[in-house]
Amino acid sequence: MIHLVQLSHPGHGRVVAVVDDNSLRTIDGYGSIYTMAQSAAAKGTTLEAEALASLGGVLAYDAIYEGRSEWKLLPGFDHPADPARCLVGGTGLTHRKSASNRDKMHQGESAKTELTDSMKMYRWGAEGGRPEPGQIGAQPEWFYKGSGSVLRAHGDPLVVPDFAEDGGEEPEIAAAYVIAEDGTPLRVGFLAGNEFSDHKMERKNYLYLAPSKLRNCSIGPELIVGGSFESVEGTVKIERGGAAIWTHEIATGEANMVHSLANMEHHHFKYPDHRRPGTVHIHFFGADAFSFGDGIELCDGDIMEVAWAGFGRPLRNPLRVEPGPAKLWSARPA
Repeated sequence: MIHLVQLSHPGHGRVVAVVDDNSLRTIDGYGSIYTMAQSAAAKGTTLEAEALASLGGVLAYDAIYEGRSEWKLLPGFDHPADPARCLVGGTGLTHRKSASNRDKMHQGESAKTELTDSMKMYRWGAEGGRPEPGQIGAQPEWFYKGSGSVLRAHGDPLVVPDFAEDGGEEPEIAAAYVIAEDGTPLRVGFLAGNEFSDHKMERKNYLYLAPSKLRNCSIGPELIVGGSFESVEGTVKIERGGAAIWTHEIATGEANMVHSLANMEHHHFKYPDHRRPGTVHIHFFGADAFSFGDGIELCDGDIMEVAWAGFGRPLRNPLRVEPGPAKLWSARPA
């Protein structure tokens, strides 16, 4: 198992590096993990072998991670040439706690004895989300966040746009995929992620879930190649003015979800349009807990931190709120 990062520099452009404790070993000949994964697939070797075969110079990780260097961390995986060829989405209602939070959002006062559609879908996953090998299980919820242009790196702000009602962290793990020339999805690795959504909009009505997800999000800083997704524990934290105002232990991975990884991947890649050669997919696997569920409302300048054991350094992003009022957009005849 190795950890990779993507970096950029005003004078050197993009590079890829292997994490080595407090140092980063650059990889000669590659400006993106995408290109390196494509090369490994063409050669019939592994991404890990490709990375370790071409180690170059050494960079100080601390200064880069803390934003004290001209080198800047990029999202842990992307399409380096065309963000439009990257699809960012995910699978929801995979964890009991988040399903309960969603249930509370959408449960009317007069219907507390009835199951919401959210809880019904969660139960379908609990009953059929782990099929036997070779079988197809229950279809999970799926959501779309945008193209690769919505991806942000460690340290980048996550923005509440002027038309939004709110913005809040969703601490998750995401997987990065690239589609091989024969249409086969290749899982490149796993990353810490902050899926970031508008929970106030979603709370109005569950049919607003789709637009509430159309926000930027962050992944990284490290891509874990060859890591396990069986059971992962972590912590999510909100800082305000240098002090933690909310902290929660979180857990994810197959042991803590109602759907198996294989079932989620099948239902994402069964669509031919999701298997176009050369395209990238960043797929989030759902949150175990988030601050909105505990009544926390984030403010401009708050720091959101997602830390998963075994997934490298924590992913930290400040919140930025665009001032209103919302701009009116219109279309004109062509």
